[in-house]
Amino acid sequence: MAFSRPSFRLLLAAMLCCGSSVALPARAAEVDFAHDVIPLLQKHCASCHSNGTYKGSMSIDTREALLETGVVEPGDSSASYLIDLVTSDDPKMQMPPKGERLTADEVDTLRRWIDAELPWEEGYSFKAETYQAPLKPRRPELPAAEAGVDNPLDQIIFHYWKEHGVEPPKPISDAAFYRRASLDLVGLLPSADEVDAFVADKSPDKRAALVRRLLDNQVAYADHWMTFWNDLLRNDYAGTGFIDGGRAQITGWLYDALLRNKPYDQFVRELISPTPESEGFAKGIIWRGQVNASQRPELQFSQNVGQVFLGVNLKCASCHDSFVDDWKLTDAYGLAAITSNEQLEIHRCDKPTGEMAKAYFLFPELGAIDPAAPREERLKQLAAIMTSPDNGRLTRTVANRLWHRLMGRGIVHPVDSMGARPWNEDLLDQLAVHLSDSGYDLKKTLELIATSQVYGLDSAPWDESAPVEDFVFAGPSPKRMTAEQFVDSLAAIAGVAPETTEQDNVFVEPVKSLEGAGERPFVRASLIQSTPLMRTLGRPNREQVVTTRPGDVTTLEALELSNGEPLSDLLAAGGQKLATNFGDLSAEDLCRTLVRSALSREPTAEELQLLTETAGQPLTPAGLSDVLWCIVMLPEFQLIK
Repeated sequence: MAFSRPSFRLLLAAMLCCGSSVALPARAAEVDFAHDVIPLLQKHCASCHSNGTYKGSMSIDTREALLETGVVEPGDSSASYLIDLVTSDDPKMQMPPKGERLTADEVDTLRRWIDAELPWEEGYSFKAETYQAPLKPRRPELPAAEAGVDNPLDQIIFHYWKEHGVEPPKPISDAAFYRRASLDLVGLLPSADEVDAFVADKSPDKRAALVRRLLDNQVAYADHWMTFWNDLLRNDYAGTGFIDGGRAQITGWLYDALLRNKPYDQFVRELISPTPESEGFAKGIIWRGQVNASQRPELQFSQNVGQVFLGVNLKCASCHDSFVDDWKLTDAYGLAAITSNEQLEIHRCDKPTGEMAKAYFLFPELGAIDPAAPREERLKQLAAIMTSPDNGRLTRTVANRLWHRLMGRGIVHPVDSMGARPWNEDLLDQLAVHLSDSGYDLKKTLELIATSQVYGLDSAPWDESAPVEDFVFAGPSPKRMTAEQFVDSLAAIAGVAPETTEQDNVFVEPVKSLEGAGERPFVRASLIQSTPLMRTLGRPNREQVVTTRPGDVTTLEALELSNGEPLSDLLAAGGQKLATNFGDLSAEDLCRTLVRSALSREPTAEELQLLTETAGQPLTPAGLSDVLWCIVMLPEFQLIK
């Protein structure tokens, strides 16, 4: 692909604008923080340097606290004073000063950890956590209503901002709101004509009406939210396990559930106590060959159900008592035993213990499982307990996930640590009880969030390096487009989408055949197999549950977007199509149209000049391909803000 000089000027502007949005890729961690580093630091360092005891003013409570001490140089263990301390023979210098010294293997673990840039499990702290997350629902008392503030979420947040001295951001323009809401709710860019009509509309409630209109578009809603739920439920269209029957799809069931807006409690029941159409999630993956005991399908069930529906991490507890929270090995096996067809022997670190797991729920106060009941009955009991009105953890967890998707950061962060303290308990509880009050209608929760005044305010980026406990919500955060949104947006503005294969049609056709599935202008990226471009942009392989995708662009991704064949080929096809369909337009008119379609605004005079020069006159496929590349490389295009 030949790029003209204006293209590079725009790219330079894009890189400068991107600034903090582009992150260098972390080195691959050669050690497991939870299994290798935490036990080592607990054994040798925590008693003197954590949880209120900080000898020598050194704290290892969090990664940030450790970095502040200056004893480690991330990426360079040879320059890290910590290694000098633990290897010194000087009694006045050596650490720990008394007791058992670090072994050579332990020192090597520390070196490799430091050289790998100090990977740290998000949200983990050596400081004792005294907060106990509530289990049952709680209906908060709302602050006194202010004039013009009807949404309960606004009432709570405006009161929160007054308490924290936060100046609310300014409202975004109508055009920016339309782009944000459309991408968030149905994953599509609005057309320039739709934006113009919305801006011209003088109705005072037009934003709320737009939100409802978007959510009422069943096909666009289902197409978009397939991405979210495919990631969560590790449903995919090809990959490990499908060829030999070791894995089952839930595509038809899932799409129909989204199309019909199936109530969330019913949705969960059908996944835990499944029908043949929905059993793929609970079934897990039967891996080929020898695998760790913690990856048996029954343990996968335990891990996935805990993570997706309760925000509980049982992966560590599937091998041993967890180092990062209070979950025990018996908890993970107790949940796994509910779905087991046979007695399940507990393995600790892959070694059999001779102890058999007893089926029980993680929160026994909500209800008991009869271990003697047949498997299908045990699963029905679990599904009933999980969706009981008394289980506030279920509604809090999904409400938190939806808030994260629309606002850029969870009320509990990270979203899979629902035992952690939310930055506003009333806000989370209000969302959760609203969901149950609405009959577990997820669209109603999305509508409540998207019709709040807070949702329509200007973006307020947050410092991801700051400790979780110091976070203060200051407004919606910019969000990176998903791979599917990027591909669909390119299809919308240039008329090109990845070609579907014969195997893709196996999955797309059943979706099309569903009653009410309707027509779509192009096959959405969520409905086809992952392409190299989508993988570059962060679409996972879904062999594991994925609850959040990376928010930063890595150097590798930036290079692929700049020079990689998958995007170049798609842009070349787009340039050809634009030249064929709009060759009679002036370069200025077409470039203005493309910017309006991509960014929902008019181009600036400088942008229009640069793009027009890049397009050339007469219009050529190569010039228009360059124009498309310049636009899609802009952070403003790739971010939802």
